Amino acid sequence: MPDGAVSKPIRVLIVEDHDLFRTGLASYLGAQPDLEVIGQASGGRMGVRLACELQPDVVLMDLRMPDMDGTEATRAIIEARPETRVVALTVANGDADIAAALQAGSCAFLVKDSPIEDVAAAVRAAATGVAWLSPRAAEAVLGQIRRQRLNTETDASGHSELSAREIDVLRLLARGLENAQIADELEISPSTAKNHVSSILAKLGLPNRIQAAIYAVRNELDLCRGCGAGRLRFTRTFPAPATARLAAGRSRGRERSARSNGRTAAGR
Repeated sequence: MPDGAVSKPIRVLIVEDHDLFRTGLASYLGAQPDLEVIGQASGGRMGVRLACELQPDVVLMDLRMPDMDGTEATRAIIEARPETRVVALTVANGDADIAAALQAGSCAFLVKDSPIEDVAAAVRAAATGVAWLSPRAAEAVLGQIRRQRLNTETDASGHSELSAREIDVLRLLARGLENAQIADELEISPSTAKNHVSSILAKLGLPNRIQAAIYAVRNELDLCRGCGAGRLRFTRTFPAPATARLAAGRSRGRERSARSNGRTAAGR
């Protein structure tokens, strides 16, 4: 970015039927220098209308509303404006609620008792195309992966439509890499990586990156090809267990000992 240039703030629409909660959220987000609250809606139907009129970058969506539930509103917004990112923010945290929100097209899921800083972080992540899941939502997604079985018909038809390059991108996407990281890994431009991701979602009929990652795991793509095991990006990361760190230390010690013995034998 040139010196002195100012990046545009992320335009946010809040769809929430509880006035006090919506107003407080708008006040906090509006005070952030990189966020701009461009509208508020007290119901799902109004949220869909404002999303089409105001064209926000990110929509914060409550799932439980009387006139039109958030899942239906999310689906309508994504159908009208696929580039809009929807963050589900709700008191509902059952597996069915989480699955419904993600399948409708939400790219993030938080419960309302999340720290308000996490809400702002999820909005920023959504604007850049990164999935954001609360720990409870992450657990539900992993449970969905464990329960679901490989659908051979979907697998055959889906894989036949993806190019070799798109399968490479899908593997990296399932490991949690962002578009810029995928571009670095494959030595392509970020815009090309973004186009590949959009093509993958269109060909597989999937609404977002989370569902694409689930598809890759369900269909047993070789996620280890290139580097590392497949993973999803969640809002929390944890250090390796002590046993794993100890084993890694022992392995490095054996390698150093072997190199030392080799040098001694060569000296003799």
